Amino acid sequence: MLLSARGGFIAERNFRQVSDRVRVNDRIRAREIRVIDEEGGQLGVMQPFEALRMARERGLDLVEISPTADPPVCKITDYGKFLYQQSKKAHEQRKSSRGSALKEVKFRPATAEHDFQVRKNQIIRFLGEGHKVRAMIFHRGREMAHQEVGRAKMTRLLGEIGDAGSVETPPRMEGNVLVALLAPKKGVGAVAARPN
Repeated sequence: MLLSARGGFIAERNFRQVSDRVRVNDRIRAREIRVIDEEGGQLGVMQPFEALRMARERGLDLVEISPTADPPVCKITDYGKFLYQQSKKAHEQRKSSRGSALKEVKFRPATAEHDFQVRKNQIIRFLGEGHKVRAMIFHRGREMAHQEVGRAKMTRLLGEIGDAGSVETPPRMEGNVLVALLAPKKGVGAVAARPN
């Protein structure tokens, strides 16, 4: 564990993860830096030792938040709080990037009516959430001799889905499986992927 300027402990694991990317306090090596206070107000361009003195007077740390700017931008803040906010941002980015996954819904040519309706509603829900859906009808044994039954079920499914999505890849046989890829309508995924 490492001790921050406020006296709180920072997990070494978190420190090592960001230590390569973020410079803190005495590790800032630029000649001049632009300084921002904890409320986001501009304090101006100054030398790092002056900014570090100001940060220590407030019981906070000096964190380099934009090393590529000219001059680099540093913020007077609690380093532990900064790490927490960075990990929270990274989590939100991962969460939103998972937003549009490929979902699979499986049928059989002999799927009963109620099961068909349940799976059709799942597809409509997935499309409404902004996901792509692979609808699959599996043929086994003698069902391969009557592929028209599976095609009729797929045609019915695509017709009943209607405005919920569009057919990205039309139905085609891949071995013993009839596959169609459905995509959400434009603009649906952007609304669903937005965090609450």
